[in-house]
Amino acid sequence: MLYDPPMDTLRFHHADRERGPSVGVIAEIGVNHDGSIETAERLIDAAKTAGADAVKFQYFDPATLLSGDGTLASYQRGKADSARQMLERLRLGPDELVAAREYTRGLGLDFVVTPFSVRDVATLAATEVDAVKIASPDAVNPWLLEAAAGLGKPMWVSTGTCGLAELTFAAELLGGHTAGGGLLHCVSAYPTPVEQAGLGGIGAMREWLHEGLTGESAARLAVGYSDHTRSTEAGGWAVLAGACVLEKHLTHDRAASGPDHAASLEPAEFASYVANAKRAVAALGPVDKRCTEAERDVRAVSRQSLAYTRDLPAGHVLRRTDLETRRPGTGVPAAQGPAWVGRTLARPVTQGTLADEGDAVN
Repeated sequence: MLYDPPMDTLRFHHADRERGPSVGVIAEIGVNHDGSIETAERLIDAAKTAGADAVKFQYFDPATLLSGDGTLASYQRGKADSARQMLERLRLGPDELVAAREYTRGLGLDFVVTPFSVRDVATLAATEVDAVKIASPDAVNPWLLEAAAGLGKPMWVSTGTCGLAELTFAAELLGGHTAGGGLLHCVSAYPTPVEQAGLGGIGAMREWLHEGLTGESAARLAVGYSDHTRSTEAGGWAVLAGACVLEKHLTHDRAASGPDHAASLEPAEFASYVANAKRAVAALGPVDKRCTEAERDVRAVSRQSLAYTRDLPAGHVLRRTDLETRRPGTGVPAAQGPAWVGRTLARPVTQGTLADEGDAVN
């Protein structure tokens, strides 16, 4: 059930059997603004130009996020002397978050934010975000998940490092979350080698949800992909694998010093990424299997119709040996051949001519 239509999630997302699937692209600005609201606005502009549907920021307070044991991940080492120092430099405060929201909405994009603690959720409520994104490490954090769901906004949960069984709580919570949302397949490696993108995880999550392992309401959750590759094509591949929402890091300069720049795409690359994803949606088309308009001419020419193997008089009862099939497919369809055996000819017919509905009676 690649595209059994889920509920609307963000304003830009829909999927139905007549129009076919859609994909919403979230430009993950994250902390790539380097703590500057001016840089954040330039990245929002770039997201709009590239064709993204939403931008996503992170909101955190290092003083409440980190314990005294907080350390840097391996991909962050060399970017700062400590986790506290790095986060302080990359933080946008509440007022700056509101400014980013206003700038985003002025361009007609959705404003999505990731909180990292229950305290942060209160700031998101005051900011009136359009949707919430939960980072992979917190897919197994029930207190944060419950608090974020309490905002009543669409909520997406990244699933990097998680096995399916670990996602039961998040899936059941989202299944009962009337504002919509879903799970994002994710590989938490920065950057992720394309050969390790594991896009089969999208189908695995959809199958797991559909089988009711997490309850009937969760079976219709949308599944997307949070992409940490450097590929401009991986988003399109993810769409073909069943993703209806993509999240991708956007940067002003992949060589910049922040922790996420190296796993991000620069504006021109990001535009290519979005275009590839939209083309993949177009290639999928409606969730249906029927003769398309583009196929009609080939169908008429190449399908076969019933034809007579010899001259036959009126009153003759047709036998299997009296009938064969020949092109084009503009006469009695070959599929009706068995039903024509035993019919009586109402008029004489000529060898090699296509049968006509008026030739025979039952």
